[in-house]
Amino acid sequence: MGKKYHLFEVYGIELEYMLVNQSNLKVAPIVDALLTNKNGELTSDIENGAIAWSNELVAHVVEIKTNGPTANLNNLSKEFHKNIVEINALLQPLNTQLLPTASHPLMNPLTDTQLWKHSYSEVYELYNRIFNCKGHGWSNVQSTHINLPFYDDNEFEKLHAAIRILLPLIPGLCASSPILEGQSTGFKDTRLEYYQTNQKEIPEMTGFVIPEQVFSKSDYHKTIFEPIKKAIKPFDTQNILDHHFLNSRGAIARFDRNAIEIRLVDIQECPKADMAICVLIIEVLKHLVNDGFTSLSNQKEWSNVSLFNLLNPIIKSGEAYIVSDVNYLDLFGIHEPLSIQNIWKKIYDDVKPNIDTSHYEALDIILNEGTLSTRILKAIDNNFSEDNIKTIYFDLANCLQTNSLFRA
Repeated sequence: MGKKYHLFEVYGIELEYMLVNQSNLKVAPIVDALLTNKNGELTSDIENGAIAWSNELVAHVVEIKTNGPTANLNNLSKEFHKNIVEINALLQPLNTQLLPTASHPLMNPLTDTQLWKHSYSEVYELYNRIFNCKGHGWSNVQSTHINLPFYDDNEFEKLHAAIRILLPLIPGLCASSPILEGQSTGFKDTRLEYYQTNQKEIPEMTGFVIPEQVFSKSDYHKTIFEPIKKAIKPFDTQNILDHHFLNSRGAIARFDRNAIEIRLVDIQECPKADMAICVLIIEVLKHLVNDGFTSLSNQKEWSNVSLFNLLNPIIKSGEAYIVSDVNYLDLFGIHEPLSIQNIWKKIYDDVKPNIDTSHYEALDIILNEGTLSTRILKAIDNNFSEDNIKTIYFDLANCLQTNSLFRA
């Protein structure tokens, strides 16, 4: 285990992108070629200054992430964008480019999915045997992960309590997956709709997406890790799977590196939007941890089932969903029913003085014009022809290349 850090001392951010053909938007399973072109020979991990690149489960998704813990969030939009421009330049001769958003709108996962065939392939093959990874919930789900450190059980308790409370609101801030196979799915956050069920064969792995009420390392092992290990044993006869990775809740405790990883954030159209969302989430968590909205004891009272029952309709309706549970609203100092959009506006006002002004433009667009899903659907304007969808998503790819927000 590396150095341990205190709450909010450092951060780790991970962004996942799909490779697509520049001519027809089809999935391009050539991450191995990208990594080889950059490195001179195939490797699964590349350090590129402040940012690192790596492969994912499937051959068409690349992850770029902070190269180790960083204390500075405000420079990451530029650092990530610099790497995106470099990746697109390497892909250009291959008639390929990066595509943002959490789901490809036209992909057929049954025919378009190729698993990563190189390092760790035995792990991916085992996952495929258990869960059949040729589905939208496995091969068409790009996300942003936020890693936050804790030093000891006392800090873990505060951080885990705050994260659990905030998780249900996250899809109403950053949903970006409204279209699959050329049609509106009816869900603003289709990625999370699949996330709930893509490991249904072993329900202990995802649980109710919201983690259980556990606030110490020993309780976490007993309540979450031990049932997972027991459930996976008949499938993993060679013991090659790690319980840290098997845990698929919306926030997972990584005791191997003393961090909690938030996994409910859909990736956006550009790093400027991703980092603005990450900064807002982090500042709200700081406020919760410091009892800025409500006490730790109030936060700990909420069961995973109660919080999931709030999350579930927000996955469908996004920022339009109206929360009427006064006890939940009270956690954020709100005393009347409000839409998720207005809840986030209220929370943003409370923490805005702590947010660098470089993030204001992106947050104003997201909070006033809606989630990326909402803006995509507005731009589509009920025309789900393949040509129109391609036009919109090539526009989104251009937003990624130029680090600019998408506006319908």
